[in-house]
Amino acid sequence: MTTLKDLMNWRYATKKMDPSKTVSEDKVEAILDAIRMAPTSSGTQPFEVFVVTNDEMRAKIREVGWDQSQITESSHLLVFAAWDNYTAERIDAVRAHMEELRGENPMLTEYYEKLKSIYLPRDTQVNHDHAARQGYIALGFAMLAAAELGVDTCPMEGFDPAAVDEIMGLKELGLRSVTLLPLGYRQEGADWLLPMQKVRKSRDTLVKSIN
Repeated sequence: MTTLKDLMNWRYATKKMDPSKTVSEDKVEAILDAIRMAPTSSGTQPFEVFVVTNDEMRAKIREVGWDQSQITESSHLLVFAAWDNYTAERIDAVRAHMEELRGENPMLTEYYEKLKSIYLPRDTQVNHDHAARQGYIALGFAMLAAAELGVDTCPMEGFDPAAVDEIMGLKELGLRSVTLLPLGYRQEGADWLLPMQKVRKSRDTLVKSIN
């Protein structure tokens, strides 16, 4: 039986993907469902995910993405785009969705009114950064789900977010791109990183116990 540790050791930031291989739609949907089910602060899910398969758009993103070949060699490119800010309308929509599924609850109303009183006065960049961090939680879920399905990934911050936003028209949607995640299959014998030992800090270096 494959364990979680096995999956984490199998996955790596794939540098060379095989453009002749396509991730099946059922696997893509399973990865997207893992993203959808990931936890976020106050259940806001303050981001959207774009599945880009259009060759022309991916070529443009590669031009502003440090010419990373995985952007065009993968079969699907996921673009995580966080809300540019928290607004009363966005938070009210979260509460309304919860009420639709759980029923009206005075405690729920009070909670989200309190959330608005905290979030709305804050600086726009502070709110965007907070929203982006929620997207990164989902990114981790996506990579583990992909590994379980035998799909390779490479999380990317190496791109010009403003340029990607312009290419995809994200600003008009109240969104800002924060990370990219190509989905595909490693190209055996062509990826310089594949045969290398995985390098991580030791537990003693990374973990500190406070008793």
